[in-house]
Amino acid sequence: MRLSCFGAAHEVTGSCHLLEACGKNILIDCGMEQGPDLYENQELSVSPGDIDFILLTHAHIDHSGNIPLLCKHGFSGDIVTTFATADLCSIMLRDSAHIQVSEAQWRNRKARRSGDPLYEPIYDMADADAAIRLLAPCDYNQKITLCEGVEVRFQDIGHLLGSASIEVWITEEGVSRKIVFSGDVGNTDQPILKDPTPVKEADYVVIESTYGDRTHGEERPDYVSEFTRILRETFARGGNVVIPSFAVGRTQEILYFIREIKEKDLLPEYPGFEVYVDSPLAIEATNVFNKNVKSCFDEEALALIEQGINPLVFPGLKTTITSEESKMINFDEKPKVILSASGMCEAGRIRHHLKHNLWRPECTVCFVGYQAAGTLGRRLIEGAESVKLFGESITVNARIEVLNGISGHADMNGLLGWLKGFETPLSRVIVVHGEDTVTDSFASLVEETIGCPAFAPYSGGTIDLAANQILTEGVKAPKKAVEKPARSKAQAAFNRVVAAAKRLLEVVYKNEGLANKELAKFESQIQNLADKWDR
Repeated sequence: MRLSCFGAAHEVTGSCHLLEACGKNILIDCGMEQGPDLYENQELSVSPGDIDFILLTHAHIDHSGNIPLLCKHGFSGDIVTTFATADLCSIMLRDSAHIQVSEAQWRNRKARRSGDPLYEPIYDMADADAAIRLLAPCDYNQKITLCEGVEVRFQDIGHLLGSASIEVWITEEGVSRKIVFSGDVGNTDQPILKDPTPVKEADYVVIESTYGDRTHGEERPDYVSEFTRILRETFARGGNVVIPSFAVGRTQEILYFIREIKEKDLLPEYPGFEVYVDSPLAIEATNVFNKNVKSCFDEEALALIEQGINPLVFPGLKTTITSEESKMINFDEKPKVILSASGMCEAGRIRHHLKHNLWRPECTVCFVGYQAAGTLGRRLIEGAESVKLFGESITVNARIEVLNGISGHADMNGLLGWLKGFETPLSRVIVVHGEDTVTDSFASLVEETIGCPAFAPYSGGTIDLAANQILTEGVKAPKKAVEKPARSKAQAAFNRVVAAAKRLLEVVYKNEGLANKELAKFESQIQNLADKWDR
């Protein structure tokens, strides 16, 4: 009876955990790493063909994206998940396969010209289709017997349509244990989706820590008012509002807010403003949302449905499928809203929209979701003055707005609150799915607050569940150190400089309100430092 953590260990993405019990190998999530990859993931201790089941918490690619790769190498068991997650996976895994194949084609055009070896995609559409055929959907709160000695139940966790925490009961050789996998814990009072369902009993909890070191703010922001302000100010300047948004989940929430703005006529001076959803995946995902109303929508959204109002549709909403339609958006000079993926600006059509709008001072780029360290989105919200897109340096003149608190993830207090919902004493909490230092700090916070042992494993970290014993904490192997030690040291040094610069920025904000004379002296010192190193 063992649990091993192979992915999202001291990293934010790539969730993957292996449960070995009752003679079965059960994988909980099998996600793709997105953004910076800090540590080498250890190889799964079993081959794909020897995995009996996958339990999938939700459809986001950092939790589901490597399942087609397992199918490519022999996995053929059931993928147990909720009905809505199965619906979303049917489009998201195909979309991921399309991206893998397209990237391979692009790389191979360059490889043929240079004589380099050809690149094989991680997986293709046939592998994605194979994974989709293995989906075995179930209802929330339905207790299922996987095999003799193992039962599971999915509870709504309020992060994404169909998202769930997973309760797992194990009885092996007379010993019984219960493990709960949080998946991604949802924020409370979000539009469309229900709040996270508390779970009352467990021996072990595996919990994410994306926002384990910060809060969304003391008061819930008035998103509709904030959006209205941003739209009014930007349209008055004659600019576009560009919103990098995750195609599944966040896009639908933004549509919900904009529908309310239009319905209440909060922008009477711009009554017919247009909103473009420029993402084929987002369009398909919105259809899946509409299909799963009864099982997933909260009371407020259901009330709209009962009145005959679709909460995700309104006048002026336009969708673009083809790349030609996408390109034409930026040739239309009317002020508008452009919703496009990816949410962290690392790929997809959003990068084209940023290229056309970032340099324009009349425009606004509005961030509405988490931006991982090292991503283009994070650089923009941290004040980058220029960025590179498609080999071209683009000056950042557009206004950068961040709607704090509009997150599908629970913050530090939300995570602790969900943990406090357990009424039985916990034997141990395992902290995963967070930035490197955050996982450790949140584990310490859990010990102080909840009063039970907690630890954050590195990849390969394993626990004997019967004995409550850590067999190994995993392998801390920095990714770049393994590949290029010299480069890794240089990168580490550069990262320290970046950290120092962030601290300087924090000090600047702390000195707001200082006497003008002192601020002038401070500015002069900063300018001298910049002049010295601006080579």
